[in-house]
Amino acid sequence: MPISVRYGQSAGGRQMRTAKRLRSGLIGLLVVLVAGTVGYVLFGYGVIDAIFQTIITVTTVGFGEVHRFGTGQELFTIFLIVTGVGTAAYTFSVMIETLVEGYLADEFGRRRMERQIREMRNHVVLCGWGRVGQAIARYLLTSNDDVVVVDTSAERVATVGGPAVCGDATDEDVLRSAGIDRARVLITALNGDADNLYVTLTGRSMRPDLFIVSRIASESAAAKLIQAGADRVVNPQDLGGARMAALAVQPHVAEFLDVVMHDGSLEFRLEQIDVPARSSLVGQTLRSARVHAHTGALVLALRHPGEAFRTNPPPEAEVEAGDVLVVIGNVEQIESLRSLAESEELPGEN
Repeated sequence: MPISVRYGQSAGGRQMRTAKRLRSGLIGLLVVLVAGTVGYVLFGYGVIDAIFQTIITVTTVGFGEVHRFGTGQELFTIFLIVTGVGTAAYTFSVMIETLVEGYLADEFGRRRMERQIREMRNHVVLCGWGRVGQAIARYLLTSNDDVVVVDTSAERVATVGGPAVCGDATDEDVLRSAGIDRARVLITALNGDADNLYVTLTGRSMRPDLFIVSRIASESAAAKLIQAGADRVVNPQDLGGARMAALAVQPHVAEFLDVVMHDGSLEFRLEQIDVPARSSLVGQTLRSARVHAHTGALVLALRHPGEAFRTNPPPEAEVEAGDVLVVIGNVEQIESLRSLAESEELPGEN
């Protein structure tokens, strides 16, 4: 399948202005042709002869008069030449400009987008630009994550408003054009389980270390997608039902979590912090590392690799390499904790 790399909505106002000029030119040319035809009919020409005489006059092809002109016909023809030739020349020039501008805009836009995608690192490749895909992109963009959208529909791709690749996501070349070799996450949000399965297989074969999140429509497909290489599978209907139930039973808790995770109107955020092997936190307890004292962030949960979450961990909980900390705090506190986890020395150590 041909691959088209686009930046959605990139044509902007310039193409709209050109289209408006073209529409005005065509309307003007039509008025001239109709006026010329009516004029020659009033001079006694037949309708076909009048149309023919008007066209050869406006286009200046030089076939000569259909009938010998009198003084009135000559004056009318002079007026038709002055107005018609100018209008026709303007309209044809705008038509050529439209064609050239459209081609050049597409070509330059495609090259600019290819260059932008090539420069991306640790971005998210999002396959599918339906309602679920658009909802995913909105959240990722509020989190300042770079996203490249892949979809087979050129019409949908044109509405993306960001880096996008038009093509079949099961094609390795298409995923490569989206920068999957440098991506952090692959999300498959296509409508069918089979399509998501094929994309997951393709992505896993290209990047064994890639984190893959797949959408499922039926629970029976979950095991197949995990076997195919998906790290997480999500059923949007189940999530929607669970959220509605939570709003019915514990509305304030559900709303608080929505605001902290998705809204962004509160100062506090709920995020995860990865602990690398060379982190200063490795081998330390939460108390000895003085996480809260140094950063102000609160550790809500601790997860050792391959184990379940340990919620509300005690101060004696020891941090190991590869752990994930689920923390809450404002932006400054979370970034401070992230820097602490990435540093090789605790504050105050020499």
